[in-house]
Amino acid sequence: MTQVAESVSVEVAGAVVIIPKDVVVNAWIERVMAGVAPAAAALPQPITLSDLRPGERYAGLILGKDEEPGYHLILLPGAVEDKTWEQAKEWAASVGGELPTRREQSLLFANLRDEFEGAWYWSGEQYAGDSNFAWLQTFSDGGQDYGHKNNEFRARAVRRLTI
Repeated sequence: MTQVAESVSVEVAGAVVIIPKDVVVNAWIERVMAGVAPAAAALPQPITLSDLRPGERYAGLILGKDEEPGYHLILLPGAVEDKTWEQAKEWAASVGGELPTRREQSLLFANLRDEFEGAWYWSGEQYAGDSNFAWLQTFSDGGQDYGHKNNEFRARAVRRLTI
């Protein structure tokens, strides 16, 4: 592994996977604090080129929370615009994916920002304070906010590979 700027690059089956440095460090610290030696800990299974379908982009690793498994996040090709939240969810399902969570949108902004227009995109998360609203992220500056589900915004779909 070599360190490049604020990320760690790992060559996997001829492809380079870039993981934010703080994700690697935090995962190592969590394992040490749990009393598991890093060398003995189970490492995430690397993603290979055969795991990606044509047009897909590898976004990165999402660490599991609360004993849930982690997963690799894959951005699917294609985008739609001028869709309500329900329409965006239906479109994502029709291309074999789902709308990304807020956490996943943050990773997409960090690692694949150039794959997005500088506009608002629906997340798959409903706003807890009012069921008429859902979360959005802008890819111009990474801000997150919520909007009425009947408003029309852009959408991208993702899929997940459990580790």
